[in-house]
Parts: sequence; structure tokens; C-alpha cells
Amino acid sequence: MPIAYINGTHLHYDIKGDGVPIIFIHPPLLTSANFRYQQVQLSSNFQIITFDIRGHGQSAASKEVLTYPLIVEDIRQLMNMLGIKKAYLCGYSTGASIVLEALLTNPDRFFGGILVSGMSEVHNSILKLRLVLAAFFSRQKWSRKLLSYVITSGNADIKQSYRNMYSSAIKGSFQNISQYYEYSLRYNATNRLAHILQPVLVMYGSLDRNFAKHANRMSSKIPHAEEFVVAGMKHQIPTKAASIMNNKIRKWINSQVPDDPNESIWPHDAGEDQQVEQARQ
Repeated sequence: MPIAYINGTHLHYDIKGDGVPIIFIHPPLLTSANFRYQQVQLSSNFQIITFDIRGHGQSAASKEVLTYPLIVEDIRQLMNMLGIKKAYLCGYSTGASIVLEALLTNPDRFFGGILVSGMSEVHNSILKLRLVLAAFFSRQKWSRKLLSYVITSGNADIKQSYRNMYSSAIKGSFQNISQYYEYSLRYNATNRLAHILQPVLVMYGSLDRNFAKHANRMSSKIPHAEEFVVAGMKHQIPTKAASIMNNKIRKWINSQVPDDPNESIWPHDAGEDQQVEQARQ
């Protein structure tokens, strides 16, 4: 994964595949390693771009306080460096809020957004408590490894996934990780959702009750939103329901009418099960 000097910092990023670009955005503490299955399964259809947010994984620690507008600007400048005029965004959990901010502030740069287990604000008291605790524990040296273990093990589907995610997460700047959690607590885009005119896919698990309410709220307020429920799934869709998520992304993007009509047809990946096994190795 190469390093780029972007917006005053060094960002770790990776590109796989060709076609319409999709940029994936991870939540606090987790890194681009969370999207390994998306890289493997979707790179035969699209150009998959993953990166570690500043202060996370192998990206440099940020001297600037981490905010969503700062992360959006990092994405915009990364796109400029890569020569990407326009892309889709896919955000997981709090990363989905960054997708909303990007669609609102830079609508000309993005075809649309994919919100996976996301939210437009922290509206639920249980979720708010979890984020407050995560921000607190990420500031304490004694609890950082424990926090990393809890979050990465909760997202991992197999031991190898856990090892990959944990080893990447523990490298981050916990000051920046705490700042990411803290910003997510006060971010609120709900009253601006009607201004998002790009198509948006809102995806959540049927057993993820807290985030289901957030998803319903976003779907009702975003003019061109499509809601997709992953049956029998909780929060960790990118790793624990990867094939379902990726098939839906493929079909949803193919259903859009892009600027270039030649981009509307994509081959179906018949070897997806084999690719899942490769991703797990």
C-alpha cells in the first residue's frame, strides 16, 4: 500500500481494479483492513480505493484535530492526486457520516454514496454512551490494547481477519482516534439530508436495532435513497456479510446512469466464493 503526501500529512492508501471508482471510509480505530473483502470481491468490477484516515493504521498522526471536513478534504485531495474526477463513496458506521458530509459539501465530485450501518447524528442514548466510552478509553494508555481487541474482534469473522485488523488498528494515534470518536458525537447532518441530490444506498442489518432507526430516518429524508436490509445481520456487515453487501453494491451501481453510458455494464464475478477464501488468507 503506497504512501501519499496529502493535505499536509502522509496517507496510506491502496488501489485495486479498474472502472468506476469507489472510495471506502472506515470508522474510528479500525482501518482500511476492514474492507479487505470489498477489495477482493469488487475489484474485478470497479476501481476500489481504500485508505487509512490520518492518525489511523499506517497513515501519519495528525497535528490538526481530526474532523469530518478535514477528512473530506483529504479525500478530495487524494482524488486529485490520483486523477479521479468523480467517485462513489462507501462509509461504514461513523464512516457513513463522512460520506454524508462529502456529498453535502462536494456534490460535484461524487456520483453517490453507500451508507453501511451508518447515521446522520448520534440520536440514540445507548450509541452515545458507547462512543463516549470509546473516546475515553482511547485516551487512556492502559486501555488502548483492550479497546483495540474489543472492536477488532467484534468486527472479525475469522482469526486471520482479527489478526489483520488488530495489528493495523494498534498502530494508530490514539489521540486522533479519540478525536474521531468525539467529533462523531457532535456531528449532525439530519436537517441537511434533503439537500443530498445524489443517489444513496442505505444498508443495515435487520438485527441492528439502534442503527435501523438511523437508517429509516436517513432514507426518509434523502430524496433519492434506497434502503437495503441484510437479513439476520447485526452491525458488522463489511466482514460478516461481505458477499451480500458486495453483490448489492454491484447491482446498485449498475442500476445508476453515470455520466459515461459505457460505464453502466459490468461483468458478474463468477469466482466470488474463491475470492472470499483468498481474502481470508
